[in-house]
Amino acid sequence: MRELKNHPSPDQLDSYDKYPCYYENDLELVYTPQQSIFTLWAPSADNVRLNLYSSGEAGDPEEQLEMDIADNGTWCIHIDRDLKGSFYTFQIEKDGKWLDETPGIWAKAVGINGNRAAVIDWNETNPEGWEADQSPELKMYSDIILYELHHRDFSIDPNSGIEHKGKFLALTETGTKTPEGESSGLDHLKELGVTHIHILPSFDFATIDERKLEKNKYNWGYDPKNYNVPDGSYSTDPVTPTTRIREFKEMVKSLHQNGFRIVLDVVYNHTASTEHSNFDLTVPGYFYRQNPDGSYSNASGCGNETASEREMVRHYIIESVKFWAKEYHIDGVQINSDAAFTTALAAVTLLAKTKILSEYFDTGHIYDQEDQPGFRQLMECNDDFMMKLRRFLKGDEGALQELMEKMRQNPEQVIPVNYAAGHNGFTLMDSVSYESKHNEANGEDNRDGSDYNCSYNYGEEGQTAARKLKKLRERQLRNALLLVLLSQGVPAVYGGDEMENSQQGNNNVYCQDNELSWIQWPKTKSGKNLQNFTKDAIEFRKTHPAFGRNRAYTMHDTGAKGMPDLSYHGRKAWYGDFEGGSRHVGILYAGCHTGGETLYVVCNMHTTSQELALPTLPSGKFWRVIADTGCEGQCFFPEGRKPELAGEKTVKVAPLTIMIMAGRKDAAD
Repeated sequence: MRELKNHPSPDQLDSYDKYPCYYENDLELVYTPQQSIFTLWAPSADNVRLNLYSSGEAGDPEEQLEMDIADNGTWCIHIDRDLKGSFYTFQIEKDGKWLDETPGIWAKAVGINGNRAAVIDWNETNPEGWEADQSPELKMYSDIILYELHHRDFSIDPNSGIEHKGKFLALTETGTKTPEGESSGLDHLKELGVTHIHILPSFDFATIDERKLEKNKYNWGYDPKNYNVPDGSYSTDPVTPTTRIREFKEMVKSLHQNGFRIVLDVVYNHTASTEHSNFDLTVPGYFYRQNPDGSYSNASGCGNETASEREMVRHYIIESVKFWAKEYHIDGVQINSDAAFTTALAAVTLLAKTKILSEYFDTGHIYDQEDQPGFRQLMECNDDFMMKLRRFLKGDEGALQELMEKMRQNPEQVIPVNYAAGHNGFTLMDSVSYESKHNEANGEDNRDGSDYNCSYNYGEEGQTAARKLKKLRERQLRNALLLVLLSQGVPAVYGGDEMENSQQGNNNVYCQDNELSWIQWPKTKSGKNLQNFTKDAIEFRKTHPAFGRNRAYTMHDTGAKGMPDLSYHGRKAWYGDFEGGSRHVGILYAGCHTGGETLYVVCNMHTTSQELALPTLPSGKFWRVIADTGCEGQCFFPEGRKPELAGEKTVKVAPLTIMIMAGRKDAAD
């Protein structure tokens, strides 16, 4: 009998720091047709058994097998026959009591509703050509234009023209049309010009009954159950374990072939339940933070929070992200976790070119390590940009300077992701239509959702028939999207905002499985106009290097080229008006520094017209207006709108308007 290595008895584990760690890659199943090896890390268990089933849901176990204690807190059993098609669970005994069954924490294939893990042949999960699947080239982070969507919301509308509504396969369909003949789905994204698709959580979550999808209960997916398995409700067959895996891969392959990279939202900071979670049924207490009195900490607001400072918790999360990157070819992740975890994740070599999007990074610690990130993969959600943008649009005092600082922010270490709206708040349309949230339909007496949205209704709450007010709101939508796309870092568009999508003032549609949460594909005339505007604004950003730099502006004349790389102007050239009441500014991007055209962006968020100075151009060049958000319909003029501003020293900017001018030669040239 061999001597066990580092497997203390449960009574020796009086501190989580004493739990042994296990770093091999064989948790919890290694399958071949000849043999299946099951290995469970459960150092505090008194005994462990394996339950084998023929079905993913019903029936008693066909076998109950005692597992043997092994090294570093693990339990192991070898079964020398082909188990493909079987299902299994683990059970631990602790303090004389057998806990409920669990598929384990490392389950990578499950049956319906994720209660039993499945034995599969992974070669059978790969769609044709999967081995040749490659992500589109990404030359530098500033080329990224992010689009956030939810599988179901994006395709479920009856008028989407998509066959596989609400499924992974919805993002494999091309040629889909609305009843009006407008492109929808994947073709819409291609026409829009975005580069990265940010998909809300897709792993197996708890509250959807996959047996009753016709009575689906809406969910964003922020109640994790099995972290390493795609959710069955987004597949065409949640009963068959390989289907959800293959269809997720088909989605990834399709997105890659159509020029998109994928950022997957992952939620490791909490689980759907606590005592009955796979974590607690495997290693009770270890995976969660506790308060001094032993109760579960709840910083997440969801009943628990994972203890990423503990070694095996951190190891688990990192290995899970690596699994999604390696097996499913994911190009990036959105992390809901704390700085301790994201700091550890940033140093993983395998993820050197996997974008990591989070709310906060401890950059001082990350970049103080020997293994620094080899690629600028760290991206930080910039809610502060959103709030300052909204404050500027509604004319709040002091908002101008705050937004200008955010628009030019481009730190070396962490890439800011800038947006005007996201899934957990007002849509962009609602941010200019409602001053207060209207979540009554959620059944919580309007208590849920944020009370602070920094929104403005411009005189009338909600939808309006007043033509003048509608036109004003439409202009502000154009202004918001343009300012996002003119900012340094990475711009992001929330799905549907480019089409005037509204949630009727509901800023927390997590429980709404209807038109409130769905993207509604039939578009109004103004919605079509906004879509075209967004497309043109994206193309403008792509073709003008001033807005996609890989380094920050200095606001100095580095290199002695005759002018600063970026400068601000007001009623007088070279003097920005940043006093508290100012709501106008001119921003000059010097072409001699950017390698492109010299551009002048003038913003006026006053309710009256303003005259702003025109900086002098070199001889033979004139300012030409190439974009104007005050226009209805066509707002971008690639060749410039005539007449040229020849000899003019000022430009008059209409209320609530942004204009872009380019310094170009005379048309006769």
